[in-house]
Amino acid sequence: MGRGMGSTDLESALASGRPVITAEITPPLGADPRRALAAAEALRGRVQAFNVTDGSRAVMRMSSLALCKLLLDRGLEPVLQLSCRDRNRIGLQAELLGAQALGLRNLLCLTGDPVKAGNQPAARPVFDLESVRLLQQVRALNAGLDPLGAVLPDGPTALFAGAAADPQSRSWSGLKSRTRRKAEAGARFLQTQMVMDVEALRRFCGEIADPLALPVLAGVFLLKSAKNAIFINRVVPGAQIPQALIDRLAAAPDPKLEGIRIAAEQLRLYSTIAAGVHLMAVKAEESLVQVLELADRGSAVAADVRT
Repeated sequence: MGRGMGSTDLESALASGRPVITAEITPPLGADPRRALAAAEALRGRVQAFNVTDGSRAVMRMSSLALCKLLLDRGLEPVLQLSCRDRNRIGLQAELLGAQALGLRNLLCLTGDPVKAGNQPAARPVFDLESVRLLQQVRALNAGLDPLGAVLPDGPTALFAGAAADPQSRSWSGLKSRTRRKAEAGARFLQTQMVMDVEALRRFCGEIADPLALPVLAGVFLLKSAKNAIFINRVVPGAQIPQALIDRLAAAPDPKLEGIRIAAEQLRLYSTIAAGVHLMAVKAEESLVQVLELADRGSAVAADVRT
Protein backbone atom coordinates (compact mmCIF):
# COMPACT_ATOMS: atom_id res chain seq x y z
CA MET A 1 0.00 0.00 0.00
CA GLY A 2 1.38 3.37 -0.97
CA ARG A 3 2.26 5.87 1.75
CA GLY A 4 1.69 8.92 -0.41
CA MET A 5 -1.55 10.66 -1.33
CA GLY A 6 -2.65 8.20 -4.03
CA SER A 7 -5.30 5.52 -3.79
CA THR A 8 -4.88 2.61 -1.44
CA ASP A 9 -4.88 -0.89 -2.91
CA LEU A 10 -8.33 -1.46 -1.41
CA GLU A 11 -9.67 1.77 -2.89
CA SER A 12 -8.32 0.85 -6.31
CA ALA A 13 -9.76 -2.66 -6.07
CA LEU A 14 -13.21 -1.33 -5.18
CA ALA A 15 -13.04 1.15 -8.06
CA SER A 16 -12.07 -1.57 -10.54
CA GLY A 17 -15.49 -3.17 -10.61
CA ARG A 18 -14.05 -6.61 -10.01
CA PRO A 19 -15.24 -8.59 -6.96
CA VAL A 20 -13.20 -7.69 -3.87
CA ILE A 21 -12.52 -10.00 -0.93
CA THR A 22 -11.37 -8.86 2.49
CA ALA A 23 -10.77 -11.00 5.55
CA GLU A 24 -11.17 -10.23 9.22
CA ILE A 25 -8.15 -10.72 11.45
CA THR A 26 -8.67 -10.77 15.22
CA PRO A 27 -5.78 -9.47 17.33
CA PRO A 28 -4.49 -11.80 20.03
CA LEU A 29 -5.67 -11.81 23.63
CA GLY A 30 -2.02 -11.43 24.60
CA ALA A 31 1.05 -9.66 23.25
CA ASP A 32 2.19 -12.34 20.77
CA PRO A 33 0.95 -11.56 17.23
CA ARG A 34 2.35 -14.66 15.54
CA ARG A 35 -0.91 -16.59 15.17
CA ALA A 36 -2.76 -13.60 13.75
CA LEU A 37 0.07 -12.87 11.33
CA ALA A 38 0.19 -16.52 10.25
CA ALA A 39 -3.55 -16.43 9.53
CA ALA A 40 -3.01 -13.41 7.30
CA GLU A 41 0.00 -14.95 5.56
CA ALA A 42 -2.08 -18.01 4.65
CA LEU A 43 -4.41 -15.69 2.72
CA ARG A 44 -1.69 -13.67 0.98
CA GLY A 45 -2.64 -13.17 -2.66
CA ARG A 46 -6.16 -14.52 -2.07
CA VAL A 47 -7.73 -11.41 -0.51
CA GLN A 48 -7.28 -7.71 -1.19
CA ALA A 49 -7.12 -6.51 2.43
CA PHE A 50 -7.17 -7.58 6.07
CA ASN A 51 -9.62 -5.86 8.40
CA VAL A 52 -8.27 -5.86 11.96
CA THR A 53 -10.90 -5.70 14.69
CA ASP A 54 -10.78 -3.12 17.49
CA GLY A 55 -11.94 -4.57 20.82
CA SER A 56 -14.74 -6.55 19.19
CA ARG A 57 -17.52 -7.59 21.59
CA ALA A 58 -15.87 -5.39 24.24
CA VAL A 59 -13.14 -7.94 24.99
CA MET A 60 -9.51 -6.96 25.62
CA ARG A 61 -7.17 -7.66 22.71
CA MET A 62 -4.01 -6.21 21.19
CA SER A 63 -4.60 -2.84 19.58
CA SER A 64 -5.77 -2.80 15.98
CA LEU A 65 -3.21 -0.09 15.20
CA ALA A 66 -0.30 -2.28 16.29
CA LEU A 67 -1.38 -5.36 14.35
CA CYS A 68 -2.18 -3.28 11.27
CA LYS A 69 1.36 -1.88 11.30
CA LEU A 70 2.81 -5.40 11.59
CA LEU A 71 0.72 -6.48 8.58
CA LEU A 72 1.80 -3.43 6.60
CA ASP A 73 5.46 -4.16 7.34
CA ARG A 74 4.92 -7.59 5.76
CA GLY A 75 3.42 -6.14 2.60
CA LEU A 76 -0.15 -7.05 3.52
CA GLU A 77 -2.89 -4.44 3.06
CA PRO A 78 -4.54 -3.62 6.41
CA VAL A 79 -7.85 -1.96 7.28
CA LEU A 80 -7.76 -0.28 10.68
CA GLN A 81 -10.95 -0.60 12.68
CA LEU A 82 -11.50 2.33 15.02
CA SER A 83 -14.20 2.13 17.69
CA CYS A 84 -15.60 5.12 19.56
CA ARG A 85 -16.43 3.10 22.68
CA ASP A 86 -13.04 3.29 24.40
CA ARG A 87 -11.64 6.72 23.46
CA ASN A 88 -12.73 10.32 23.70
CA ARG A 89 -12.43 12.56 20.66
CA ILE A 90 -8.86 13.57 21.50
CA GLY A 91 -7.82 9.93 21.68
CA LEU A 92 -9.57 9.17 18.39
CA GLN A 93 -7.94 12.15 16.71
CA ALA A 94 -4.55 10.95 17.93
CA GLU A 95 -5.17 7.47 16.48
CA LEU A 96 -6.14 8.95 13.12
CA LEU A 97 -2.98 11.05 12.92
CA GLY A 98 -0.90 8.13 14.09
CA ALA A 99 -2.42 5.88 11.44
CA GLN A 100 -1.53 8.38 8.72
CA ALA A 101 2.04 8.67 10.02
CA LEU A 102 2.44 4.87 10.02
CA GLY A 103 1.12 4.51 6.48
CA LEU A 104 -2.20 2.99 7.55
CA ARG A 105 -4.68 4.54 5.18
CA ASN A 106 -7.72 2.23 5.14
CA LEU A 107 -10.11 2.81 8.00
CA LEU A 108 -13.43 1.40 9.23
CA CYS A 109 -15.24 3.82 11.54
CA LEU A 110 -17.36 2.12 14.21
CA THR A 111 -19.41 3.19 17.18
CA GLY A 112 -18.44 -0.02 18.98
CA ASP A 113 -20.17 -2.88 20.78
CA PRO A 114 -21.66 -2.03 24.18
CA VAL A 115 -19.49 -2.80 27.21
CA LYS A 116 -22.17 -5.10 28.58
CA ALA A 117 -21.53 -7.43 25.61
CA GLY A 118 -18.02 -8.17 26.93
CA ASN A 119 -16.38 -9.80 29.92
CA GLN A 120 -15.54 -6.58 31.79
CA PRO A 121 -18.97 -5.00 32.37
CA ALA A 122 -17.52 -2.63 35.01
CA ALA A 123 -15.44 -0.87 32.32
CA ARG A 124 -16.55 2.70 31.61
CA PRO A 125 -17.74 3.29 28.03
CA VAL A 126 -16.76 6.61 26.46
CA PHE A 127 -18.77 7.17 23.24
CA ASP A 128 -17.69 10.81 23.09
CA LEU A 129 -18.24 10.42 19.33
CA GLU A 130 -20.13 7.82 17.35
CA SER A 131 -19.43 6.52 13.85
CA VAL A 132 -21.01 9.39 11.92
CA ARG A 133 -19.13 12.07 13.84
CA LEU A 134 -15.93 10.02 13.59
CA LEU A 135 -16.39 9.99 9.81
CA GLN A 136 -16.87 13.75 9.91
CA GLN A 137 -13.62 14.06 11.84
CA VAL A 138 -11.80 11.99 9.23
CA ARG A 139 -13.22 14.17 6.48
CA ALA A 140 -12.01 17.30 8.26
CA LEU A 141 -8.48 15.91 8.70
CA ASN A 142 -8.47 14.87 5.03
CA ALA A 143 -9.39 18.48 4.21
CA GLY A 144 -6.37 19.63 6.23
CA LEU A 145 -8.33 21.04 9.18
CA ASP A 146 -7.81 20.39 12.87
CA PRO A 147 -10.73 19.96 15.33
CA LEU A 148 -10.94 23.72 15.88
CA GLY A 149 -11.04 24.52 12.16
CA ALA A 150 -7.42 25.66 11.89
CA VAL A 151 -5.14 24.43 9.12
CA LEU A 152 -3.11 21.33 9.99
CA PRO A 153 0.56 22.39 10.02
CA ASP A 154 1.74 19.25 8.22
CA GLY A 155 -0.93 19.16 5.54
CA PRO A 156 -4.02 16.98 5.13
CA THR A 157 -4.33 13.31 5.87
CA ALA A 158 -5.36 10.85 3.15
CA LEU A 159 -7.47 8.29 4.98
CA PHE A 160 -9.85 6.01 3.04
CA ALA A 161 -12.74 5.66 5.46
CA GLY A 162 -15.56 3.15 5.45
CA ALA A 163 -18.52 2.43 7.70
CA ALA A 164 -20.51 -0.54 8.91
CA ALA A 165 -24.08 -1.45 8.00
CA ASP A 166 -26.60 -4.18 8.77
CA PRO A 167 -28.77 -5.05 5.74
CA GLN A 168 -30.96 -7.19 8.02
CA SER A 169 -31.80 -4.30 10.32
CA ARG A 170 -35.34 -4.50 11.66
CA SER A 171 -35.83 -0.81 10.86
CA TRP A 172 -35.53 -0.23 7.12
CA SER A 173 -36.18 3.50 7.42
CA GLY A 174 -33.58 3.77 10.18
CA LEU A 175 -31.05 1.82 8.11
CA LYS A 176 -31.68 4.04 5.09
CA SER A 177 -31.38 7.24 7.11
CA ARG A 178 -28.23 6.22 8.96
CA THR A 179 -26.51 4.95 5.81
CA ARG A 180 -27.24 8.26 4.09
CA ARG A 181 -25.82 10.14 7.07
CA LYS A 182 -22.65 8.04 6.89
CA ALA A 183 -22.30 8.75 3.18
CA GLU A 184 -22.78 12.47 3.77
CA ALA A 185 -20.19 12.33 6.58
CA GLY A 186 -17.59 10.94 4.20
CA ALA A 187 -17.88 7.14 4.13
CA ARG A 188 -16.33 5.75 0.95
CA PHE A 189 -17.40 2.12 1.32
CA LEU A 190 -19.62 -0.06 3.50
CA GLN A 191 -18.78 -3.28 5.27
CA THR A 192 -21.80 -5.21 6.49
CA GLN A 193 -22.47 -7.37 9.47
CA MET A 194 -22.90 -11.06 8.69
CA VAL A 195 -25.64 -11.50 6.10
CA MET A 196 -27.79 -14.62 6.09
CA ASP A 197 -30.71 -13.24 4.06
CA VAL A 198 -29.70 -12.79 0.42
CA GLU A 199 -32.84 -10.83 -0.43
CA ALA A 200 -32.08 -8.34 2.36
CA LEU A 201 -28.60 -7.85 0.86
CA ARG A 202 -30.01 -7.45 -2.63
CA ARG A 203 -32.52 -4.85 -1.45
CA PHE A 204 -29.91 -2.99 0.62
CA CYS A 205 -27.51 -2.71 -2.30
CA GLY A 206 -30.18 -1.81 -4.84
CA GLU A 207 -32.24 0.65 -2.81
CA ILE A 208 -29.75 2.19 -0.38
CA ALA A 209 -26.05 1.69 -1.14
CA ASP A 210 -26.05 1.87 -4.95
CA PRO A 211 -27.93 5.20 -5.13
CA LEU A 212 -25.34 6.61 -2.71
CA ALA A 213 -22.48 5.24 -4.86
CA LEU A 214 -21.16 3.27 -1.89
CA PRO A 215 -19.53 -0.08 -2.70
CA VAL A 216 -20.60 -2.84 -0.31
CA LEU A 217 -18.49 -5.63 1.17
CA ALA A 218 -21.07 -8.20 2.28
CA GLY A 219 -20.28 -10.03 5.50
CA VAL A 220 -19.82 -13.81 5.26
CA PHE A 221 -19.40 -15.50 8.63
CA LEU A 222 -17.97 -19.01 8.91
CA LEU A 223 -20.25 -21.14 11.09
CA LYS A 224 -18.59 -24.10 12.80
CA SER A 225 -21.61 -26.03 14.11
CA ALA A 226 -25.28 -25.73 15.02
CA LYS A 227 -24.24 -25.03 18.61
CA ASN A 228 -21.94 -22.27 17.40
CA ALA A 229 -24.77 -20.71 15.37
CA ILE A 230 -27.17 -20.79 18.31
CA PHE A 231 -24.52 -19.18 20.54
CA ILE A 232 -23.94 -16.40 18.01
CA ASN A 233 -27.65 -15.68 17.77
CA ARG A 234 -27.75 -15.36 21.55
CA VAL A 235 -24.69 -13.18 22.22
CA VAL A 236 -23.86 -11.21 19.04
CA PRO A 237 -25.92 -8.03 18.67
CA GLY A 238 -28.00 -8.13 15.49
CA ALA A 239 -27.15 -11.73 14.52
CA GLN A 240 -30.00 -13.48 12.69
CA ILE A 241 -28.86 -16.94 11.61
CA PRO A 242 -31.97 -18.69 10.25
CA GLN A 243 -33.20 -21.97 11.67
CA ALA A 244 -32.82 -23.64 8.26
CA LEU A 245 -29.05 -23.13 8.36
CA ILE A 246 -28.88 -24.28 11.97
CA ASP A 247 -30.77 -27.44 11.01
CA ARG A 248 -28.46 -27.97 8.04
CA LEU A 249 -25.42 -27.79 10.32
CA ALA A 250 -27.05 -30.07 12.88
CA ALA A 251 -27.81 -32.73 10.25
CA ALA A 252 -24.37 -32.65 8.64
CA PRO A 253 -21.99 -35.56 9.37
CA ASP A 254 -19.14 -33.03 9.41
CA PRO A 255 -20.53 -29.69 10.70
CA LYS A 256 -17.23 -27.85 10.21
CA LEU A 257 -17.08 -28.85 6.53
CA GLU A 258 -20.74 -27.93 6.12
CA GLY A 259 -20.01 -24.49 7.52
CA ILE A 260 -17.23 -24.09 4.96
CA ARG A 261 -19.65 -25.09 2.20
CA ILE A 262 -22.24 -22.58 3.38
CA ALA A 263 -19.64 -19.78 3.47
CA ALA A 264 -18.38 -20.69 -0.02
CA GLU A 265 -21.94 -20.64 -1.38
CA GLN A 266 -22.52 -17.23 0.18
CA LEU A 267 -19.22 -15.89 -1.13
CA ARG A 268 -20.11 -16.86 -4.71
CA LEU A 269 -23.66 -15.50 -4.47
CA TYR A 270 -22.91 -12.27 -2.62
CA SER A 271 -20.11 -11.43 -5.05
CA THR A 272 -22.73 -11.18 -7.80
CA ILE A 273 -24.80 -8.69 -5.76
CA ALA A 274 -22.32 -6.52 -3.85
CA ALA A 275 -18.90 -5.08 -4.70
CA GLY A 276 -17.38 -7.97 -2.80
CA VAL A 277 -17.41 -9.89 0.44
CA HIS A 278 -15.85 -9.61 3.87
CA LEU A 279 -14.92 -12.99 5.38
CA MET A 280 -15.15 -13.57 9.13
CA ALA A 281 -14.02 -16.72 10.94
CA VAL A 282 -13.48 -16.12 14.64
CA LYS A 283 -10.89 -18.59 15.97
CA ALA A 284 -11.01 -20.48 12.65
CA GLU A 285 -9.17 -18.18 10.25
CA GLU A 286 -7.19 -21.14 8.89
CA SER A 287 -10.43 -22.48 7.37
CA LEU A 288 -10.85 -19.42 5.14
CA VAL A 289 -8.39 -20.88 2.65
CA GLN A 290 -10.77 -23.84 2.20
CA VAL A 291 -13.72 -21.45 1.82
CA LEU A 292 -11.93 -19.58 -0.96
CA GLU A 293 -10.78 -22.76 -2.71
CA LEU A 294 -14.27 -24.26 -2.60
CA ALA A 295 -15.80 -21.02 -3.87
CA ASP A 296 -13.29 -20.96 -6.74
CA ARG A 297 -14.14 -24.57 -7.68
CA GLY A 298 -17.83 -23.76 -7.60
CA SER A 299 -17.32 -20.75 -9.85
CA ALA A 300 -15.30 -22.86 -12.29
CA VAL A 301 -18.04 -25.51 -12.40
CA ALA A 302 -20.67 -22.85 -13.01
CA ALA A 303 -18.59 -21.39 -15.84
CA ASP A 304 -18.23 -24.85 -17.43
CA VAL A 305 -22.01 -25.37 -17.27
CA ARG A 306 -22.65 -21.99 -18.94
CA THR A 307 -20.24 -22.81 -21.76
